[in-house]
Amino acid sequence: MTSPREDRLPLLSEDDRETAVRRLREAYADERVSHEEMDERLGRMLTAKTHSELASAVAGLPEESPATTSTITAAAGRIQRRGVWRVPRILKVESAFGKVRLDLSRAVIEHAVVDIELLLGTGGARITVPRDAIVDVEGLRTGWKDLRYTARRPSRPGGPKIRISGAMEFGRLKIRHARR
Repeated sequence: MTSPREDRLPLLSEDDRETAVRRLREAYADERVSHEEMDERLGRMLTAKTHSELASAVAGLPEESPATTSTITAAAGRIQRRGVWRVPRILKVESAFGKVRLDLSRAVIEHAVVDIELLLGTGGARITVPRDAIVDVEGLRTGWKDLRYTARRPSRPGGPKIRISGAMEFGRLKIRHARR
């Protein structure tokens, strides 16, 4: 039963619902909620009629981070990130011609899962991941040369999961784990 105060509140907007669903998807991608919990919360979000019903469905989820996606674009030349730099939750790298060098070995990685989307024409890419990272390359499509990566077991638990996806037309991707 709704209170008289809730009856006077405006109905939920699609933006309210979309924001809640986006927060849930982010929490699921970061492995903060299980598949079953995601299904249950999603059902509550989609059927919520009042703001309090929606609020109870998002209770306990992390706040949405405004700077979760970053895009690096270059028509030609080199794209390079190394040393201490903050890795966003989703990193999109686009280059028509040129080399890409991403070194995450000393980077600040605040997310349990990092998605790197490569959209490369010609030129190679080299990504150095932390020693304890788990790398998933299932979503990457290569055109001309195969991927060079040998999966290894993490030396200690709790490392980030790096998911690499996208497309590389004429170039090779080399992935290596940092030594330290």
